[in-house]
Amino acid sequence: MLLDVVIISLAFVGLTWGADKFVSGTAEIAKNLGVSPLMIGLTIVALGTSAPEIFSSAVAALNDQPALAIGNAIGSNIFNIGVALGIAVIIKPLTPPVSLLRKELPALLLVSLVTGVLFADGHLGLLDSIVLIAMLAGLGYSVIKKKSVDDDLETEADDEGEAQTSRLRAIIHLVIGLALLILSAEALVSAASSIAETIGVSAGVIGLTIVALGTSLPELATTVACALRGHHDLAIGNIVGSNIMNLLIVLPFPGLLSPGPIESSLLARDYVTMLAMTLLLALICYRVIKANKQIGRLSGVTFLLMYIAWFVVLYTQL
Repeated sequence: MLLDVVIISLAFVGLTWGADKFVSGTAEIAKNLGVSPLMIGLTIVALGTSAPEIFSSAVAALNDQPALAIGNAIGSNIFNIGVALGIAVIIKPLTPPVSLLRKELPALLLVSLVTGVLFADGHLGLLDSIVLIAMLAGLGYSVIKKKSVDDDLETEADDEGEAQTSRLRAIIHLVIGLALLILSAEALVSAASSIAETIGVSAGVIGLTIVALGTSLPELATTVACALRGHHDLAIGNIVGSNIMNLLIVLPFPGLLSPGPIESSLLARDYVTMLAMTLLLALICYRVIKANKQIGRLSGVTFLLMYIAWFVVLYTQL
């Protein structure tokens, strides 16, 4: 138990330092390549910070623990909005990009609603996973198509040598940061799961809480670092992109590798909470963008209180 506590403490340090390097690297790459920070947040950053969820869910499904994998995906989305975005906004209000309303938020809402439809029969199987993977392919195609259009509009850099040097440094920072984030998160999950199993907590609860919290710490560290550095597009894009990937990449694993029934509480309590927080995020973004304002600290407090309320309900139902 004492060793697990030490590992958790070291993992927090690794997550914090790794997030700083990862953010600085991705922001520099976005600048050098002429790609918008929002697009980088929705793709590279979101995929990188979602890697712990993807890895842990695949392992859980292979070990015939679908409840842990499903709980990880849903719990991570709740954590991302309630804690990661909530704390980031409390620390520093964020300005959501106007483009968020045209494609990214509608995509997150659509994916969240489709997930609810697939969960409605109380079973996650092969067909459900195929639907999610097909949506991922469609979303990936739209991102690549948009990037191709953006490339046609780019202009060449004047100083190619300086750009290559800066790009190489940015890539090194990105790789080091990503490696630290993944390794630290995995160490944290392993130690936290060991503690949870020692005190006799079920796999489903571990997925929703300990594993979801541990694998979502990269999103928390990265989003806060983005907010402090003033990369608002990157911060919000990271949350939206990570939540989309959690549903389209993480959820198919249990359906493909360990299909089976879904706990009723996961649909009635946890999925409903995730959907409510997603709808609230979309509503707040719509209102502040139309009013040309920022997502303020009150919204951050609301997200955080919703997470705390969900956690209390979960705890009382153990």
